[in-house]
Amino acid sequence: MARRFDPAGKVALITGGAGGIGFALARRFGAAGCRVALLDTDASGLAERAAALAGAGVEHLVRRCDVTERTAVRAAVGDVCDRFGGVDLLCNNAGVSHRSALRDTAAAVYERVMAVNLFGSLHCAQAALPSLLRRKGMIVVVSSVAGFAPVLGRAGYCASKYALHGLFETARAELIGTGVSVLMVCPSLVDTGIDAKALDAAGERSGRPRVEIGTAVSPDYVAGRILAAVRRRRRFLVLPPAGRAALLLSRLFPGPYERFIRYRFAAEL
Repeated sequence: MARRFDPAGKVALITGGAGGIGFALARRFGAAGCRVALLDTDASGLAERAAALAGAGVEHLVRRCDVTERTAVRAAVGDVCDRFGGVDLLCNNAGVSHRSALRDTAAAVYERVMAVNLFGSLHCAQAALPSLLRRKGMIVVVSSVAGFAPVLGRAGYCASKYALHGLFETARAELIGTGVSVLMVCPSLVDTGIDAKALDAAGERSGRPRVEIGTAVSPDYVAGRILAAVRRRRRFLVLPPAGRAALLLSRLFPGPYERFIRYRFAAEL
């Protein structure tokens, strides 16, 4: 059995750190004794998050960084290692979504979603891996229920999340024996700003209300569950119960599940 992960005194690097889940993770891990580094493209949001972490007495570092730019990611990870000595926990949380039908969506929208969600996570993992190997750390990948079940109007988003599972579950197998573990996290509906910033078929802000199935959970709830899973070095976390139901139904009854989501999401298309 893998040894437990004790966050106290560790260094947590969180992408999308100015957003809902990212900042909730920063607060949770900071309260557990981590030094925290936040990467995001939102400079003003990072400044606000830095002030909040300072007020809570959490040692921190923030860097404006676009995870799609490999050179910028390497520089940011280098800054974190210079400041704190290394990275123990990488949380690949940065993401972007879209709401548009496959037949209508410009190729550039799919490319953007894949660039952020998949290649951004890859850039961060490759940059942080030497330190993670030295320190026998962890990689946390914030995927989605869309990483194992279809969601209408989000083909590119689903593709990026499915791809994350292929990438990081293979990485987990490659890392057996190194002391580095990988946790895949699959939330369903979370009360964050990702859907407010979702792209439309042309790559602009969608602005349309999203269809919701079940009640949205808070970013802090998700972060608390992730912290508990990290302590135990778990491999897979699906939350909340609606997410676990989607996993079960999409696997056991794929036809009825597809018809159900077609009915529920038809208005978005």
